[in-house]
Amino acid sequence: MIEASGFLNILKPPGMSSHDVVSAVRRTLHIKRVGHAGTLDPAAAGVLPVAVGRAARLIEYLAMSDKSYRAEVLLGLATDSGDAMGSLTERMPDARMPSESRLKEVLAGFLGSIEQRPPKHSAIKIHGRKACDMARQDMEVEIPLRQVEIHRLELLASNGEERKFLLDVDCSKGTYIRSLCMDIGKALGIPAVLSFLLRRRVGDFTLSGACTLEELAEKGMEALLSPEQCLSHISRYELPEHRAKPFCNGLPTGEQRKEDLPSLLRVYSGEQFLGMGRYDALEKAVYPVKVYRESI
Repeated sequence: MIEASGFLNILKPPGMSSHDVVSAVRRTLHIKRVGHAGTLDPAAAGVLPVAVGRAARLIEYLAMSDKSYRAEVLLGLATDSGDAMGSLTERMPDARMPSESRLKEVLAGFLGSIEQRPPKHSAIKIHGRKACDMARQDMEVEIPLRQVEIHRLELLASNGEERKFLLDVDCSKGTYIRSLCMDIGKALGIPAVLSFLLRRRVGDFTLSGACTLEELAEKGMEALLSPEQCLSHISRYELPEHRAKPFCNGLPTGEQRKEDLPSLLRVYSGEQFLGMGRYDALEKAVYPVKVYRESI
């Protein structure tokens, strides 16, 4: 019996952890091999890609894609976690909402390639341990700066009375929106926290195509998406039909390419998705990295 395999575009509700969603999918589909890409904090909502069966081997490639968020920022407060769920570390009761022109001016400074430091209360690993676990034990956590890309940062609305403003963010993998909100506050000279987060997109997974856990219970396996529908951010490579079986058996393409290719590829033979390949520029051949097809 062939194991069901594919991706799910799940709409995670606030209050559930990403692990809770995985457990719910396991119970609903009666499949043990389930994983998720791109952890969402329990308080956040939105798109959570979930892999089922053999597709779980491809999760790492989903995490490489760009993401889109809608974020609400609250001014006048700072917490140890960078969001409204953390412990208060600073309060500025007389803080005033900057003008719209000032907000846009500051936001423009965060476009493009920037450096940011992930929050101490995050799942990033330091010496093999999660930073959030170390922070909960009051251990000193020094998280290195990382380079990320902010492709779009748009001010949607602001509320001076509540000292809140709403942003749309398109960004690269590895971007922490909590850190971005805190850094925007520093640039404004006002402490700031992320008060609500909605993830609108992860690569090909969009909010409009996401299904709730209740809808998954109704659709069952019909909700599964094939891998080729979800990895368009990785270049496609067409393999000659006679090389498909050797590739699935772990052998390189055996053909010399005249042109250079990206280092990572989605490998196909006709309309069949075979798996992920690595292009070797010296040998000008494509080697299998993760074979998806069980047989040819």
